[in-house]
Amino acid sequence: MTIATSRAFSTMDVIKGYVALTKPRIIELLLVTTIPTMVVAANAIPSLWLIVDTLVGGTLAAAGANAFNMVIDRDIDAIMERTKRRPLVRGVMSPRAATTFAVALELIAFAVLAIWVNLLSAWLAVAAMLFYVFVYTIWLKRRSKQNIVIGGAAGAVPVLVGWAAVTGNLTWTPVLLFLVVFIWTPPHFWALAVRYRDDYSAAHVPMMPVVASLRRTTLEILIYTVIMWALTVLIGPVAHLGWIYALASMILGGFFTFYAMRLFRHAVHDRADAGEAMRLFHFSITYLTALFVLMAVDVLVNNH
Repeated sequence: MTIATSRAFSTMDVIKGYVALTKPRIIELLLVTTIPTMVVAANAIPSLWLIVDTLVGGTLAAAGANAFNMVIDRDIDAIMERTKRRPLVRGVMSPRAATTFAVALELIAFAVLAIWVNLLSAWLAVAAMLFYVFVYTIWLKRRSKQNIVIGGAAGAVPVLVGWAAVTGNLTWTPVLLFLVVFIWTPPHFWALAVRYRDDYSAAHVPMMPVVASLRRTTLEILIYTVIMWALTVLIGPVAHLGWIYALASMILGGFFTFYAMRLFRHAVHDRADAGEAMRLFHFSITYLTALFVLMAVDVLVNNH
């Protein structure tokens, strides 16, 4: 399949295309960790304006990084069934226009965070973008089966941005929160990659399910899940969280491990149950959201 040549698109098509460049569903997942982290950092609900400024800056930074990613990956997006309707593949805008859009988003994001939040949060957001674009997208994605393991660090930076926005510094608590999201990323993404294994294989992207057996892949998913579970339990005493978070981390981690174990048990003869893979993928999103929301709830209830 080749990338579409330019053709007439309505104004609404173009607007939707630019929105799609930012991968809004991914941004939602990144930001769901930011506000709870700010609550933990402040040990209360931070200023509304600080939350808004941090979310606006973080959203724009992530949007720019995602747009850069689509520009770079437009050739493989045209091959993969899951991504062949993306705007650059369809020719909604030119690669140059998309790149200009991404640069503008990053400049505005830095300005918002530097002026209305603080410089540390601004530099962290830019660092995440640079890591995602140059380390993950350009260097690792097409070369290493560890692409999503290392590249996942970019998606864990929003917790650092949220903490820095409130405190102006970083401590062990945000580092542990960063590690939780970092370790969460491979099970989350590999579950999706199991479902779309043929897509990645056709595009010659060495995702773990493509270059390793599904038995090995699902075993690594299980190992990462158990490590993540242990880290979430450790956060409780380090961040001085109470029983609500402790209970949530144990129950949610138990369910995550259960789904990972089911996927592993079904991965026989280099075959995996696509339904089980997608159940784990969808639960992983629920897991991360619930874990961070209940973390914030714990802080607010204990300080009531």
